[in-house]
Amino acid sequence: MEPLVTGRRGFLAASAGAALALGLAAPAGAARRSPFGRFGSPAARLTERTLYVHPGGAGDVTSVGAALAAATGPGWTLVLAPGIYRETVAVDTGRTGTTWIGASENPRDVVIVYDNAAGTPKPGGGTYGTSGSATVTVQADAFTARWITFANHWLRADHPGVDGTQAVALKVQGDRSSFWHCRFLGHQDTLYADTMALGTFARQYFAHCYAEGDVDFVFGRATAVFEHCRFRTLDRTDLAGPPYGFVFAPSTAGANPRGYLVIRSRVTGAAPDGFYKLARPWVPSSDPTARPMLTVRDTWLGPGIDPAAPYANMRDAYPWQSMRFAEYRDTGPGAVVSVPENRPQLDAEAARQHTRTAWLGDWTPWTQGTLTGSLPAEEVSIGPRTSRPRG
Repeated sequence: MEPLVTGRRGFLAASAGAALALGLAAPAGAARRSPFGRFGSPAARLTERTLYVHPGGAGDVTSVGAALAAATGPGWTLVLAPGIYRETVAVDTGRTGTTWIGASENPRDVVIVYDNAAGTPKPGGGTYGTSGSATVTVQADAFTARWITFANHWLRADHPGVDGTQAVALKVQGDRSSFWHCRFLGHQDTLYADTMALGTFARQYFAHCYAEGDVDFVFGRATAVFEHCRFRTLDRTDLAGPPYGFVFAPSTAGANPRGYLVIRSRVTGAAPDGFYKLARPWVPSSDPTARPMLTVRDTWLGPGIDPAAPYANMRDAYPWQSMRFAEYRDTGPGAVVSVPENRPQLDAEAARQHTRTAWLGDWTPWTQGTLTGSLPAEEVSIGPRTSRPRG
């Protein structure tokens, strides 16, 4: 495993847990602690279908890819020790019910990262394209991840001649996919919440997660709920003025009654006030009938969001006003309604239909337990104003 150069981007600074796994300085007494925390070990497996990943050799395998190669079929759990895993990984459709756990229960400690972009040349010719740039791709249904960072370290400044600057950290396409206390780090197209096919409606749930980027950094056609999450816009030095980018770019199929729902979350940023748009609709050439849908409710919008014009067109042929964008009871300087026609608002009756239950139906991931019991209370009860996701 190659070491990751983190100086160019501070968000990949390793914690003490990651330093221990990489053989760097560790705090006194750390050697006596299991690198797999409360989740067992190769000598004391929680289940027969649990594998332990440790970059230094203290587990069953040293990489996530090797664990997937060993754990064929459905129902496997991978417990990842602290470390930086520099690799690309794909979870295919045959691995239903897979669970990944960051053993330290701190997503800063377990980082899966690579640096392909859409315009990166592929061995043998061509380029990766947006989908192929993903560090991790999940196609299996019922995938769960906890306390893991998914990152794409590709930087525009390092590749001035590359036009395809999309660089995906995670592409998730499976139905009933859930992410708890995870981080998604990149610049353009960081988190691709999508489906396997145009006619497939995949449901996804993100709780207490953190995502950052600049252009369309949460995008795709999934039915996705983001609850108690934080979205952080990045500053840019390559542009002279606004807009620097867009937080959301849904591409919801026209036949899908549910797109993205953001609830009880926060949008913060490092850019100047008003330099970001909240969203723009993505109508891909492969689906000109798409009607992107986004509801942002009970969420704090920071000053980086342009309050007068928070939405923009991706293409003038598909104006955002004809799409399904709505807000409800948002607060913060980026939520001030100064131009009402630019801020479509739900009334109380309509808002009752824009809930996680309405979005996800009979799938209620917030009630599921872990391998060792129920979720900690903080994962189901703390709102964005009392506890911000770590990131």
